[in-house]
Amino acid sequence: MKKRIIFLSTLIVLFSCKDKTEKTEHHTNNDKKENHLNNKTTETKPAVTEKINDTFEILIPKEYRDQGEENEVNELTKNWLDLYKKNGKYYLGKADYNIARGFSECSGDSTKVIHSKNNSILLMNSPQLALGEVETITIGKNKIWPKEKLKFRFANQEYTLRAEGKVLSSEKITTDNGEEIFQNVKNYKLYISTTNAPEQLFLEEESFNDTFVELLFIGDIDKDGKPDFIFGANRDYEEERVILYLSSRATKGKLIKKVSEADIQFDC
Repeated sequence: MKKRIIFLSTLIVLFSCKDKTEKTEHHTNNDKKENHLNNKTTETKPAVTEKINDTFEILIPKEYRDQGEENEVNELTKNWLDLYKKNGKYYLGKADYNIARGFSECSGDSTKVIHSKNNSILLMNSPQLALGEVETITIGKNKIWPKEKLKFRFANQEYTLRAEGKVLSSEKITTDNGEEIFQNVKNYKLYISTTNAPEQLFLEEESFNDTFVELLFIGDIDKDGKPDFIFGANRDYEEERVILYLSSRATKGKLIKKVSEADIQFDC
């Protein structure tokens, strides 16, 4: 009889302890859920920052052929920016233009022609760039042939452009600036460096057809105190191609980055 009483007492104690444990765990879990919910409601969301586009469209203010019903000019709006020259200085302002319909007798395509009201260099779809006068430097030469260098200073920093490539032939030609040597080049490479940064390969072309790379512009378009570049890089004499490089879009360890290019074909 005593054994039964002891056994029953033991069971009662065990069940009582188990019930207490379950209640304690349930209470603890509820406290955790409540604390989690409280923490969730008091979390502060990170501030939303404006995303800077690494690349964007550019257009040369000239004639573009329709491709079916599509035309690059269709992307152009009054929100685009205009890099233009006035009284010997460069400015970044709102695009001011009109568009006219045309026709290419050569290819038989309908066209759209951008008529800018400024002396425009490029039209750019990047409203994040600041408007106003653009600091520029005068370019000593516009062609950097293989084995040549072009050094210049910008904001008290010296920069070097250096070219590599294989010269297949050379000839003397007459241009608006007088006589000059023109070279037929393949495997062309163009590098940029400073006294504080190693060389960066930023432009290369395998071959050219009666054309060559031309340096069109050096100036601080994005207003970060460093030079930006516009190059003409026609690969063929029936093409007009322009490439834009900005310093503010460069990745770590680099000086500039290609952000856009525009090309116009006028072959028959």
